Order: sequence, then C-alpha cells, then structure tokens
Amino acid sequence: MIGIVVLNYNDYETTITFVEQIKDYSCLQHICIVDNASTDGSIEKLQLYQSHKLHIICSKSNQGYSSGNNLGAKYLIEERKCDYIFISNPDIEVTEKAMEEMIKTIQENNQVALLGPTIYENGEINRGWKLPSTTNDILSNLPSIYKIARKKLLYKEDKYDTALTKVDVVSGCFFLIKSSILKEFNYFDENTFLYYEENILGMKLKANNYSSFVLNNIRVIHHHSVSIDKSFNHLHKIKILKESQRYYQKNYNNASFIGIIGLYITYYIYMVLSYITIALKQVVK
Repeated sequence: MIGIVVLNYNDYETTITFVEQIKDYSCLQHICIVDNASTDGSIEKLQLYQSHKLHIICSKSNQGYSSGNNLGAKYLIEERKCDYIFISNPDIEVTEKAMEEMIKTIQENNQVALLGPTIYENGEINRGWKLPSTTNDILSNLPSIYKIARKKLLYKEDKYDTALTKVDVVSGCFFLIKSSILKEFNYFDENTFLYYEENILGMKLKANNYSSFVLNNIRVIHHHSVSIDKSFNHLHKIKILKESQRYYQKNYNNASFIGIIGLYITYYIYMVLSYITIALKQVVK
C-alpha cells in the first residue's frame, strides 16, 4: 500500500494544483492532505476534493513541517496500513511514471531505506548533500563565505554516474520512505518548526546503519519556496533556519559549547548585515 503526505498552509491554490496532478495516479492508494491550521479558507476549498482515496486532516495549530507531516504519516500508517510513504511539498511537478519507478526501486532494494529523485529547482539540480559539520554551518552563516561552505557539502558530479547513488541527505521537498523506518525513528523530530528536517533524518539513518539514495534518472520539478514565501518574509525564514541549525548541531551532531557560540555569533553577524542592507535600500529609494 502506497500513500503520500502533502502539507498545506495558507496556499490551497498550489495544493489543489498538485492534487489535480496526482489524484488519478494508480500507483497511489491514499493521498493525505494535512492542513496546518490555515487562515485563508484552505479547509473549505480542500474538503471539496475529499474522497475514499483523498483524505483531509486538519491540524489544530501550526506546529511546523515535522509536526504536520507526522499527522499525515501516522494516519497513513496506522489507519490505512501504508507500507511506503511519499513526503511531498505541494509545489512539485512529478509524473506517475517517476513515482512508479521510485516505488519499484525501493521495493526491490533492501538497502534503500529512503529514496529521492533528481530535483530541478531555481535553475539548479539538487541530488542530495553531505551532512554538515559544525564548522561548515558556522561558515554558511557568513554571507561572503556561504557559497563556498555550501559547495563543500555537495558531491562531485561523477558520483552520479550510476542509476542509484548513496548520499547522506536527500531534499525534503519530495522523497519516498519505508513506513517501518519512520515508525522506528518515532517519525520526524518535532523540535524544529522548519528546515534541517532532512539533515536530522539523514543523521538518524546513518547512525542506525540505514541509507538514503538518489535515483538519478528520475526527475521532478520543485517550484522552490512558493508556499513558504507566501507565509514568511526573508528575515523570519532566516531566524527559523538558524534555530533549526543550532538544534541539529547540538542534539544530533554533538557540537561543542564553542561551536554553538560560533553559530550564534555568525547568525547575529548575518542579521545585522541584512538589516543594514535593507536600510540602505530604503535610503536609496
């Protein structure tokens, strides 16, 4: 039994577009839309699509990405007995053939606990990345060094010469995971509101001798941050990102006290520079 969880927050237009795309895919037995306490009338719009295949769950409050996806995943596993679950953003374009190939691959390969596709987003290709060290995250907080730090987390292109590539982390915007793994890990860690869920999941897999893979010949399109950009401004997103960053480094990567201080200092440097940049732009206007 195959299910998919799609999280909606104040963006029913994007979610409905995605539902229209996948609702007739025969490879999916259950589609679970979790509304994260939207205030834009999403519930009324989404409930029009409810059926024996498409289920709507309404969260009482918005506790973030992990909490919302947990509601959907637990429902599909406990109530609908799904053996494999896709986790997907609503701003995704994916064909039924691509999903079928991912399902076939994870079913036929015992070593594959979590599987992601090649993702096209913002003109770039995303095939996963290495787990970040504390030093790397500190450097990534500095605007002038960010691109260098990010590049160090990417694998070399020749790693993707084969059909299936093992990686530390796959993008959280769209992936397929075995239900038994989610249950074993007690689902997503709900101590992060947004961001770093992929790194946490990748660290859990690695620590328990499981593996994530990317299926290189399968491609999906991600209209990156469509839903997020409608709900949070840039500086608010940065604040959430860095809170998750510190939580990951402290609780999953055993960062030292000095490392955590370094994360705080570089975060404040970034925020001060951002405010100065915004102020200068307003003066110019």
